[in-house]
Amino acid sequence: MQNHYFLKPLPPKTDVETKQVLKQLAYAHRFLAELKGVAKTIPNELILISTLPLLEAKDSSAVENIITTHDELYKENLFGNFMSNPAAKEVHRYAVAMREGFKLLKEKNLITNDLILKLQEIIVANNAGYRKLPGTELKNQNTGETVYIPPQDYNSIIELMNNLIEYINDDNIHHVDPLIKMSIIHFQFESIHPFYDGNGRTGRMINILYLIYKKLIDLPVLYLSSYIIRTKSNYYELLQKVRDEDSWEEWIIYMLKGIELTSKGTIELIKNMHTLMMDYKHRIRDKYKFYSQDLLNNLFKHPYTKIEFIQNDLKVHRQTASSYLEQLVEGGFLKLEKIGRENIYINEPLFKLFADYDLFLYENTKDHI
Repeated sequence: MQNHYFLKPLPPKTDVETKQVLKQLAYAHRFLAELKGVAKTIPNELILISTLPLLEAKDSSAVENIITTHDELYKENLFGNFMSNPAAKEVHRYAVAMREGFKLLKEKNLITNDLILKLQEIIVANNAGYRKLPGTELKNQNTGETVYIPPQDYNSIIELMNNLIEYINDDNIHHVDPLIKMSIIHFQFESIHPFYDGNGRTGRMINILYLIYKKLIDLPVLYLSSYIIRTKSNYYELLQKVRDEDSWEEWIIYMLKGIELTSKGTIELIKNMHTLMMDYKHRIRDKYKFYSQDLLNNLFKHPYTKIEFIQNDLKVHRQTASSYLEQLVEGGFLKLEKIGRENIYINEPLFKLFADYDLFLYENTKDHI
C-alpha cells in the first residue's frame, strides 16, 4: 500500500500500447463500432437518450452503494412528485446530469472544467466545486484502512485538473488510441479525486462523453458502470496497482474488456428494442386507426407513459389521449397502474428488456473476470 503516492501530470512515461493491450483494443473497437451502427436502427434518437442513460445512472450510482430498482428509477424520472425514495432521487439526478452533459458537449465540442463542474453540481445537488480543504482519504469499505490519499492542496488539484483537460482535448500531447486514452483519463480523474462527493459518478460520465467527443459513439448508449459494479473489487484493485506499481497494462486491458463486453450487451439490448418496436408498430397499425410514429415513439422512449404525455406528443385532447391508452390496455400493449390519483401505463415488454439486460451482462461478465 502506498498512501502518499505522488500523482504526476499526464501523459504517463510508460509505454501503454503493449502487445496485450493492442490485442484487446481490437476487440473493443470492433464491438464499439458495431454498437454505433446498431444505435442508428432506432428511428428516433430521443428513445435511446431517454432510456439508456437511466440504466447508466442506476449502475453508476450502485458502484457507490446508492441502490435503487429499475421500477423506482423509472417512476422517479417521470413521476417525481409521487416519489419519496432518496436513492431514486439521487439516481435521477445522475440521469439529468448525463443528458445535460451530452447537450453541453454538442454545443461546445470540448470537455472543459466548467462542463465537469456542472455535471458534479447536478449529481450531488450543490456547487461546492473542487476540494479546498485537506483531509480527504480513500478507505477500504470493509476494513476502514486508508488505501490512497489523493492530492490535498487546492492549487495542486487545480493544476492537475488543468493538465487533465489539456490532455483530453489535445491529442498531440500523447499519440495513443482514444480508447487507451479514455482509460488513462479515467485513472487520472479518479486519482485526483477533485470533489468532496460524486467523483466516481462524474468520472464514469466523463468516459461516455469522451467516447462521444471522439465520435466513437454518437449518443450516450455505452454504460460502462454496469461492468464496473460487477467487477468492483478488480476495478479498485487495478486503480491502486497503477499507483503502487505503474501497472498500466492490466488497468487498460480491464477497461478495454469492459468496453467490449458492455458494447456486446448494449448491441443485444438495442436490437431487441428495435424488434419489439417493429412488432408494436405492425400490430398497433393493423388494429387501430390512431396509430402514428409519434405514438410509437412515446411508448418506447420510456417504459411508462401517461395521458399528458400522449396529449403533448400527439397534439390531441385529454379525452382522446385517455381513449387511446384505454384501447392499448385492452389490446394488451400496455398495463394500467395507479400512482396516487394518477393513471400510468406500462410497456411491460420494454420494461422486461431492461430488467433482462442485468442478467445478460452478469452471465457475460462472470466468465471474463
